[in-house]
Amino acid sequence: MAKRVNEKTKAFALAAAEVAAGRHCSDIVVLDLRGKSPATDYFVIATGTSDRQMRAVADEICEAARESAMQRFGRAGYEQARWILLDFIDVVIHIFDREYRDYYDLELLWGDAGRLKWDKSLEE
Repeated sequence: MAKRVNEKTKAFALAAAEVAAGRHCSDIVVLDLRGKSPATDYFVIATGTSDRQMRAVADEICEAARESAMQRFGRAGYEQARWILLDFIDVVIHIFDREYRDYYDLELLWGDAGRLKWDKSLEE
């Protein structure tokens, strides 16, 4: 499967990471799955601090998506807020609480994926 470059999609994945950082999520990772996953190009993975904070992050990412003309095709876990998944087809956002993040360990599952650099100064 050849890697394809879609700058709009990549920019949105990086913007979602920055939104999560700006809302005090931790351990934020952007995985480049192009050529590795037939379903999506990027995963953005973040750990939230509370159900309320995780919902706020999800809402703000959805607003950023609208501003970037990215359409959300699915949302899961919003009510329970243990693992919120936002599906934008080419970008899938995962916002976990600490327990679920450790349990599902998506970084290990996708260990061969590249990681995109983004502005970590917002996270620190």
